[in-house]
Amino acid sequence: MALDPTHTALGTWSGGHFMHYGLPLGEDRLLALMRPDERVRTVLTADVYGEGAADTLLGRALTGLDREAYSLIGAVGHDFYNGEREGAKGFPRFTDPRLRGPGEYGAYLRDATERSLQRIGADAFDVLLLHNPDRTGYTHEAVWEGMVALRDAGLTRRIGVAPGPANGFTLDVIDCFERYGDVIDWAMLILNPFEPWPGELALPAAQAHDVKVLTRVVDYGGLFHDDLRPGLPMAERDHRKFRPAGWIERGTERLDALRPIAERHGLTLLQLAAQWNLAHPAVASVVPTLIQESWDGAKPVEAQREELAGVPAEVLLSDEEVAEIRAVGDNTRCMALKGGVPDHEGEARPDRWPLDGELEEIAARWDIAPTDLQPA
Repeated sequence: MALDPTHTALGTWSGGHFMHYGLPLGEDRLLALMRPDERVRTVLTADVYGEGAADTLLGRALTGLDREAYSLIGAVGHDFYNGEREGAKGFPRFTDPRLRGPGEYGAYLRDATERSLQRIGADAFDVLLLHNPDRTGYTHEAVWEGMVALRDAGLTRRIGVAPGPANGFTLDVIDCFERYGDVIDWAMLILNPFEPWPGELALPAAQAHDVKVLTRVVDYGGLFHDDLRPGLPMAERDHRKFRPAGWIERGTERLDALRPIAERHGLTLLQLAAQWNLAHPAVASVVPTLIQESWDGAKPVEAQREELAGVPAEVLLSDEEVAEIRAVGDNTRCMALKGGVPDHEGEARPDRWPLDGELEEIAARWDIAPTDLQPA
């Protein structure tokens, strides 16, 4: 019997090998980190990570496991087969008109999915996500007909959408739910106690359309692992260096405000963050980034994985505690968002476009003011 995603999950971006967070682990530690077990039974990868290398490594980590003992989530959408990498922007989306038109979307999705499965050594995904779509990806019928065709062909049991890579896309993912919610089963969003905004804005629509939400960045850049402190060194290419100055200083102060709540429930701070996410009715799974920091004495990723494995499936927090935690971490309008936003000027880009009349109507239906989606 196939397994749906469980309340905790592992991502192949952990361990610093395919995305630059902390020190890259050696191969043996990375394989052990990614291998699902009876305590953390869900694992997530994307075909673009390492241009297929994450898939291959995950396949090695899964060797010998009963296929029914774990849930496998994949993601496709960046065309690294035919597209050229564009610096920090990465590879283009497969819907880029320079690569193909709508008549070829389905064929690309099938080819990318089959290649990903082949690298992993699996016959099918339990969930397959459309990875970091552009506006065409959210809205075009040919895209979602192609995703449904993958499910109908037995290449995945469930389908979904994974906005990103940065924060935002709020109205676009709601638009996607409204258009294709009858076929979409899962969505992956950024959410944690220090980034309730804008992720929480999309959760009512997810719940209304019976879309389960998998949340990433639960650890808030590693801060909830509770060993990141001001002044400690980061690896040379660490992605977190792009965060605003002072984020660690402000974050550690807020962590101290949350410690009494964590201690009250016998939780670590990472477990508290996971519990806060899971307290939202639409959220069904959490997938933090496990980061091996670069200084002597840093918490091992193995200990972080143990904390993740110990997250209770039952929500322990009261409604009052959820509200208290949100108030401590309130980040409303603290950054410029991606996707359809009112402060975008000029032509549409693959990750940012103007707030048109259609998106404004969606905002009105879900009581989201345009000012809710732009920096203060």
